[in-house]
This record gives sequence, structure tokens and C-alpha cells, in this order.
Amino acid sequence: MTLALKPKRGGFLKPFGCGEFIRDFLLGKGPYGSPKIAPKIGAPQSEIFKQYKLALIREISLDRATEFEEKIARKKGRAISPDEIEELAAKYLVRIPYKTIACRFHSFVVYFSDLQKLDWVEPTGVVEPSKFQGHYPPGPPRKYFRLTKAGKEASDDAWRNPHRALYGRY
Repeated sequence: MTLALKPKRGGFLKPFGCGEFIRDFLLGKGPYGSPKIAPKIGAPQSEIFKQYKLALIREISLDRATEFEEKIARKKGRAISPDEIEELAAKYLVRIPYKTIACRFHSFVVYFSDLQKLDWVEPTGVVEPSKFQGHYPPGPPRKYFRLTKAGKEASDDAWRNPHRALYGRY
């Protein structure tokens, strides 16, 4: 029997979801090793996206290191070593390419627009100019977003699937 490379429904498994990360990040909790922000000021979409991907890379490298260390420890008949897990996680962290984990920025922007349609996030009014390399014309300004009262009160299930919360089951 062979296993399919991609699950039939639900996509690949991730340690945590995008919506839950956005909510916790904008609440200022600093989820999964990301920096804590001021909830009233918020953060721009590009920063939220970057921190989401970096947190996923950290968690995936830790998961892979733990799984590998458990396998080796079981094979050699010894106890699991947390030091070995840390070393392996550091090696995996460097080796995992940024672009291979999670979604692309456009998909994230579309996902974030669903959160805006639900009125779970709103612009704070804080704007900063974009900085391009070289001699390109200035880009659109970076808008900061924060959670609204509706976003804070939304259920965990709704945050796990904002698309379903917006459009219903079908």
C-alpha cells in the first residue's frame, strides 16, 4: 500500500494555523517565538506574514529534530537528549528554505482580506513609507492593522477557518 503525497482534503498539516497566529500576534502575545507588539499600534501585513513564516520554520525544525532524535534514541536504546534536539533543530532551522514553508504573500493578502471583510482587523491609521532597493519609485505605504472587538470575540473555530465564517459551509 502506498500513501498519497498530499491528503485528499485539508491540505498538509501545520503545527498551527494562519488565522490563530494572526490573532495571537495582533493581541501582542508573541506566539511561537515571534516578537511581541503593541496591540493598539498593530503591525503591517508584510510583517505579520514574515513572522508567521519564521514561526512555522522554527516549529517545523523543532518537530523534525524531535522526531529524528526519538528515532535514533529508540534505535540505540538510550534516553532522548534535549541537547541533541536543540543542536538538530539549529541545523534544520538553517537548512529549511523560507519560500517552501506556508503560503505565498499574495495568498496571505487574500486571506487577510477575508479577515477585513469579517471586520476582525482594521487599519490603525499608522502608516510608514515602503522602502525599495535601488532607484525604484516609492511604493504604496505600509498600513498597520489591529484586531477589532469582533475579532477578539470570534470563536477559535471561526479563526481556524475565516473563509467558512465569511461564506458559510459551501
